Amino acid sequence: MTLLSLQQLTKTFGGLTAVNNVSFNVDEGAVVGLIGPNGAGKTTVFNLITGNYQPDRGQITFAECELVGLRTHRIITLGIARTFQNIRLFQQLSALENVLAGCHYRMRGGILSAMLRLPAQQREEADAIARALRELEFVGLSEQALTVAKNLAYGDQRRLEIARALATQPRLLILDEPAGGMNEQETEALIGLIGRIKARGITLLLIEHDMRLVMRACEKLVVLEYGGKIAEGSPDQVRRDPRVIEAYLGAGDDE
Repeated sequence: MTLLSLQQLTKTFGGLTAVNNVSFNVDEGAVVGLIGPNGAGKTTVFNLITGNYQPDRGQITFAECELVGLRTHRIITLGIARTFQNIRLFQQLSALENVLAGCHYRMRGGILSAMLRLPAQQREEADAIARALRELEFVGLSEQALTVAKNLAYGDQRRLEIARALATQPRLLILDEPAGGMNEQETEALIGLIGRIKARGITLLLIEHDMRLVMRACEKLVVLEYGGKIAEGSPDQVRRDPRVIEAYLGAGDDE
């Protein structure tokens, strides 16, 4: 079943067309990779899905809900979470506090109940802490729960971002270069983590330029070049596509 559908998506910035008539679907439960050379428009597609940008033309449908025109916080509550190419953590807060920030998207208590410390508010806070601790354990950071984010190793900060995104209870998790800056051992652990996230029934859409990760973790690839889609299919199909070989495979860094 299709969970996310992009149809004829187009976005321009001044005279530059960053995304040009792009269409593809992401099936529920799948791991899909969005790849392409530097400047292909991949991160722009992510920003369109998550409401950071609005398209000039096209439709974005998630679980039969039209996303175009919705604000980012509303898209999160619908069940889409993301990480970023450049790590965006609350660097002065602990790992636990960072994940709690994700939990707050699902909390119902208002300012008044928080001020009065009503029993329902206290129960909700306790549940949020328990959920945050479970997500830290899930990504392998339970022992660093009280460590300030800026003091975590780089790979641990990447995993903390994923834990915070998971705390929003997404149906779709969008990862923007999750292996960026990781060493071989950390990347191997990330591949395992992606598999465990998928096993929870969460759909994944990712940008990554570590082709070993892409080929092993993804079931389907969508390839962009100059803002347009040039290929779509299984990793084996894409690997053999002459247009992809010329445009990307064996080329330099991603955007």
